[in-house]
Amino acid sequence: MATRKAATGIKNNDTKLFVLDTNVLMHDPTSLFRFEEHDIFLPMFVLEELDNNKKGMTEVARNARQASRYMDGLITEGVNIDDGVSLQALGNKNATGRLFLQTQFIDHQLPENLANGKADNAILGVVMFLHKQHPKREVTLVSKDINMRIKARALGLNAQDYFNDKVLEDTDLLYTGMKLLPADFWEKHGKDMQSGLQGGHTFYHLTGPLCRDMLVNEFVYQESDTPFYAVVAAQESNAATLRTLTDYTHSKNAIWGITARNREQNFVLNLLMNPEIDFVTLLGQAGTGKTLLTLAAGLMQTLESKLYSEIIMTRVTVPVGEDIGFLPGTEEEKMSPWMGALDDNLDVLNKADEEGGDWGRAATRDLIRSRIKIKSLNFMRGRTFLNKYLIIDEAQNLTPKQMKTLITRAGPGTKVVCMGNIAQIDTPYLTEGSSGLTYVVDRFKGWAHSGHVTLQRGERSRLADHAAEVL
Repeated sequence: MATRKAATGIKNNDTKLFVLDTNVLMHDPTSLFRFEEHDIFLPMFVLEELDNNKKGMTEVARNARQASRYMDGLITEGVNIDDGVSLQALGNKNATGRLFLQTQFIDHQLPENLANGKADNAILGVVMFLHKQHPKREVTLVSKDINMRIKARALGLNAQDYFNDKVLEDTDLLYTGMKLLPADFWEKHGKDMQSGLQGGHTFYHLTGPLCRDMLVNEFVYQESDTPFYAVVAAQESNAATLRTLTDYTHSKNAIWGITARNREQNFVLNLLMNPEIDFVTLLGQAGTGKTLLTLAAGLMQTLESKLYSEIIMTRVTVPVGEDIGFLPGTEEEKMSPWMGALDDNLDVLNKADEEGGDWGRAATRDLIRSRIKIKSLNFMRGRTFLNKYLIIDEAQNLTPKQMKTLITRAGPGTKVVCMGNIAQIDTPYLTEGSSGLTYVVDRFKGWAHSGHVTLQRGERSRLADHAAEVL
């Protein structure tokens, strides 16, 4: 049985004691410093599991190595581990608690139906021991493993998920990029209104209470007998400048033969065709037109206006079903099965060219494909893209760290478009609240050179729309 020394340094009853599961450290190595004034306890099995998972080039292996490095930096020579190690030692001023490691053998009797020798059960045994050792203190197990939390609660122990990685608790609160103006908006905000024309757009400078909540590049609209669509061009305290939009629903403004079919698609094309916008995020369920609009705008600006030299398309290769094994060929050929969406949309965009006949269409298809490059995410680090139109598809499967790695590839004159559906996440440990796509939507809102739209209406087919609703 363990001696009292195992946790004698843990005395403070005001703060909580958090026991971290291995998956928390492998998900976010900085979690060691995210518990503010509270203390952290790491069972020996957690260190063993970190050691077992440190080999390889996966994100999990990298995180395991980084967590070990942090601990190596904290636990230096001459430090008494029994008294706890200050978490501020590496300069993290917010972490005022202490780190405790299991230094003694803890032989706590678990219920007979829990198998001995299993890492999860050994960690639960440590949590039970700490509960008994410190009855006046709140001891909580933190784990990303749902079953582990259920087992802990079944044994009468406190257990919770690791929430610090979540950008938003409720994704319904996520910024949509647009705002419906109330019917009395002009009466309340039009008193000292100034308006004028510039470059084919009308500008309205307004003051009033609603202007305070507006964000730059947010779309505002009113649906009445005479619909009003505008974008916030500038915002300061309780004043805002609204600019009217280009109407991409009209065939005279068609982009590569494509016109907007609804309000949100019109907003999207206004963002994609604006050279002042460097970063665009698009959210929406299947069939809302994210890829089609993005490709149409990319082709128009690459082949017609020559604003970009080429289109680069990439996506996370997370299979929905079983993996089909290694694929032969070059990087482009290996990525092609993942890029079915690209070929499907190019077929639609090619159909718009009816005049040239079959020969003309084949030539156009070859020209288009020569200007679109398919790249794997695995080889992105260290690259710089100049004057490129970079499309990141299925971005909901990226972690915030991977998203940062990708977006920081953008050099001068490059536009980055991220799109995805946060209801379709295939990556383990990622949720709607912690996805890299949710992260960038929240962090970039209000920046003068970025824009976001959440697409609502499906335009694929009546079957696809109905399936998205009822299934």
